[in-house]
Amino acid sequence: MGRTMNKLLIALLLLAACIVPGLAPDPAYGADEGFSSLEEQMTGQEFEEAGLNKLTQQELDVLNGWIRRRSLATIDAPAPTGAATAPATADDPVADRRGLKGEEDEDRTPISSRIVGKFSGWDGQTVFKLENGMIWAQSDKDKFYIKEVENPAVLIDPGMFGTWKLSVEGHDAECRVERIQ
Repeated sequence: MGRTMNKLLIALLLLAACIVPGLAPDPAYGADEGFSSLEEQMTGQEFEEAGLNKLTQQELDVLNGWIRRRSLATIDAPAPTGAATAPATADDPVADRRGLKGEEDEDRTPISSRIVGKFSGWDGQTVFKLENGMIWAQSDKDKFYIKEVENPAVLIDPGMFGTWKLSVEGHDAECRVERIQ
């Protein structure tokens, strides 16, 4: 069984490496708009040969979500810079490390921004691209739908145990999020 798992991991890593960031969905939209799942991208034979047919639907959903988030994290990634760089500003998402995993002495002050583009809620796998350049992914499975709005204001508040909660101005609902960029 260890050999089968190794083959599966290698196939998944190769597939993830082949996903072109330019083909990834616009993070301002919901999870399913513009994103092709593994089931859609592979032929039935490829899907079976990779052993993906042995996964439960929940396991496939988790894997597809992981690939989508990693693909979106490369969108708008800061370009490599030389030794001379401009000083960081408070509005610079590269300088603003709030919400990123592994940050020491993490700043836990609330974040206020706007979602870029149209927004109609979250579905358990939503990725939020903010006007300030940050990208956050929903980390719970809650669902919340509203009439579509353009560039709504959002507030991301620190929660317990290092978590963060996103809420949209004018609505009582909130979801847990984790920053991916």
